[in-house]
Amino acid sequence: MQVVLPVLFALCAALSNGFAVVMQRVAALSVPRSDRFRLGLMWDLLRRPVWLGGILAVIAAAVFQASALATGPMTVVQPLFVTELPLALIIGSRVLRRRLPPRGWLAVGCVVVGLAVAMAALSPSAGTDHASMVRWMPALAGCGGAVVLLSLVALRQPEGRVRAGCLGAAAAIAYALTAALMKSSMFVLGEDGVPSFFLAWQTYAFALVGMSALFLLENAMQAGPLVASQPALTLGDALVSLALGVALYEERVRGGWWLVPELLGATLVAVGAVTLARIPLAALVHVQAPR
Repeated sequence: MQVVLPVLFALCAALSNGFAVVMQRVAALSVPRSDRFRLGLMWDLLRRPVWLGGILAVIAAAVFQASALATGPMTVVQPLFVTELPLALIIGSRVLRRRLPPRGWLAVGCVVVGLAVAMAALSPSAGTDHASMVRWMPALAGCGGAVVLLSLVALRQPEGRVRAGCLGAAAAIAYALTAALMKSSMFVLGEDGVPSFFLAWQTYAFALVGMSALFLLENAMQAGPLVASQPALTLGDALVSLALGVALYEERVRGGWWLVPELLGATLVAVGAVTLARIPLAALVHVQAPR
């Protein structure tokens, strides 16, 4: 039960995010594009009901994710968000009445099987629920620096897969850091109650980083196709979350010869993600963005 509950919460969060990605993608393609970050983008999106529906799905996903992190380790919860990628495409194909080609279904199978193999080999186990500032400082500096660097690289690229991939990777790091901060704030909530939750620095930090991640994701969606940004988002989130779970919360994963099946699982996930990235988004979403 200790493992089943966070797994169920995490899968529900991934499913909600899958719906959110599809709705936000449709909304992002319905507003004017820009070669630079555009704060007005958020105002344009707020006037689109489909985007607001996506935000509601994001909120539901956040509740499920917080519940998962409160009941389980990051190294169990966050890698399960790899399923967002196949779920988003499956949902998109059903909602928009477009079929995934056979290679798409094969890629979905690679992602699911690869995740199962990697998780079985990793056999992640819980550590502590609280991280000291000595651990937080390098984690915050490293993640923040990587997000800034990827964003600067993205701004130097024209619209397309490279720019979308860089912004997706930056969003992935921000989302992984958000999860780490959320886990810490949920610990404060459980231990000290609601007043302490609203006084904890982690609460405001995960809100700020989370909003930054959403902003990066929206720009990634405009910069290129979903299947360019989403693989970077889901794979990056899983890898960075594993590192943060070990570094911050002393969670444990298996090493040694277990690296062989772990790498095999990761390779299957990567192959599936790359294959999905090559499926034209036009097969799922037919929306022309005004210029």
